[in-house]
Amino acid sequence: MRTRFLSKLTNGEVEEYLTRNDLIFVPVGVTETHGALPLDSETVLAEAVTLKMAEETDGLVLHNLPYFFAGATPTGRGTVQMSIKDGMAYLDKIAESLLKQGFRRQVYFTSHGPAYLTVSSMVRDFFDRTKVPVLYIDMIMAVESIKDLSFNFMEKFHEMTIGAYSILGRLEDVPLNVSESNSVTYDVNKMMKAMQNIPAAPLGKLAYQSGAIGYYFDEASTHMVTPLLKTAEEREALAAAGVEAINEIVKKLDMNRVVQSLKEVDEYTKNESIPKYGEWLL
Repeated sequence: MRTRFLSKLTNGEVEEYLTRNDLIFVPVGVTETHGALPLDSETVLAEAVTLKMAEETDGLVLHNLPYFFAGATPTGRGTVQMSIKDGMAYLDKIAESLLKQGFRRQVYFTSHGPAYLTVSSMVRDFFDRTKVPVLYIDMIMAVESIKDLSFNFMEKFHEMTIGAYSILGRLEDVPLNVSESNSVTYDVNKMMKAMQNIPAAPLGKLAYQSGAIGYYFDEASTHMVTPLLKTAEEREALAAAGVEAINEIVKKLDMNRVVQSLKEVDEYTKNESIPKYGEWLL
């Protein structure tokens, strides 16, 4: 196809696509302080990964969804915070519209830790209301399911983020030689010490990720240590390594099998669950 991004297609191209397939990927992003990387870095990562998934499975991508629950980072004044409830309601309306337009298989994808609070709840509520299963893929959880990954995900995370900008043709948006500040630190020990000083830290271990207790970072730099990029050549080298890692993840997730399973869940619901328990479920 000329492009996989829904909004870059003409209406005629979308309608032609829907004559042969019904699959769309929805990367759900965030706009928040992220060290020396741009505020939309985790949105860009989600968009790049879903683009690769769409290319693998003949799907489309609905992008430009960058404003959702950020979590503990509003202490960085570039962060845009959206409540979990408002984010759920917005995504639900998008899912409903996509379904009416013919996209029965919808795959929501995030690379941001607290995003599950928004997306998981929407996915479950949407199914109970419509009886149409839509899938949520949390990048962190999905990578943990891959048994033979050739690299450590967290060690490659920033390379993949920079690689995502390259995939989208935006590598120059990643700045060089960013000075340390309240928003940026290159000192891992400093970040870890700051994290230990947050009273919520031990309580956060009592539930999944950000779901245990509300808190904010005391400084924006506490959120994330990011790489110091001095030259365009260094940036290109990290981007190349990141693109390679993203390609490996998408390949080993076997996305064609994933989207086929989504279809099978839909058929099972229509042909087994609803006929058998219809009066309770409808």
